[in-house]
Amino acid sequence: MKNQEERIEIYSVEHLHHGKRLDVFLSETIPGESRSYIQKLIKDGRVTISNKNVKPNYKVKEGECIRISIPPPVAISLEPEDIDLDIIYQDNDIAVINKPQGMVVHPAPGNYSGTLVNALLYHCNHLSGINGKIRPGIVHRLDKDTSGIIVVAKNDSAHRYLAAQIAARKALRVYWAIVENNIIEDEGTIDAPIKRHPVDRKKMTVATGPGSREAVTHFRVLERFREFTLVEASLETGRTHQIRVHMSHIKHPIVGDTIYGSKKQKFRLQGQALHAKILGIIHPTTKEYMEFEASPPEYFNKLIENLRKMS
Repeated sequence: MKNQEERIEIYSVEHLHHGKRLDVFLSETIPGESRSYIQKLIKDGRVTISNKNVKPNYKVKEGECIRISIPPPVAISLEPEDIDLDIIYQDNDIAVINKPQGMVVHPAPGNYSGTLVNALLYHCNHLSGINGKIRPGIVHRLDKDTSGIIVVAKNDSAHRYLAAQIAARKALRVYWAIVENNIIEDEGTIDAPIKRHPVDRKKMTVATGPGSREAVTHFRVLERFREFTLVEASLETGRTHQIRVHMSHIKHPIVGDTIYGSKKQKFRLQGQALHAKILGIIHPTTKEYMEFEASPPEYFNKLIENLRKMS
């Protein structure tokens, strides 16, 4: 007997999508579901066309009706994990972590273990509960492949205070990025609103209109190489993927970023060359300004050395 919470969706293929791969069509059509999750549903026999199972690479045709059975969400049980963390500072209110590249901040479909939250549950006795049991302590986030400083709240009072600082643009957040091509200006400001991409829901894009939010990034050039530039970027706002989207918008995508830059990268990196280097906050209890800094990881420094040799 089918679970009563199982959801049945039926989609009709319009002319615009004729010839698309089935997995691509569904991941673009169903909000909030990743392509990998859709592929799993297809392989599990939960997607049919004319009552027949098909493969993820099946090319859909105009007028076809696709039936998809989406199972109920699986309850996530968070477990503490003994994962090494570079804890720069901690007290009864906050913990400041230098997150490595490749670590997901909190559990999500496809990443239920090995996250920063799993490690925090092991290393910290208390974490704030404002964001629920899946994101305890998480005030702000860094992308999986962005390394660097992130502050965590150990109680709800600290969480609210830190979140208010960030919302009021009082927190200092400085990043280093290696971008493609030479930036002519020594410094500049990118003031361009950002919203969810209308087709690829996993991406953001510069756009106005409904759903767009103000986004401002300040940058200055630290060093120029033959075909690349090392920049320091400061966030005035903190939108999802903001620096990545903004640098791509001005034709200087971050090296290693296959989402907002070229699919074919010159260097074999595990993700974008983006590092959260400096974080400045007012402490929730003492009300004193504190500033933390983390040096870029080894791969980042080696890339700079190689670019200098190539110049």
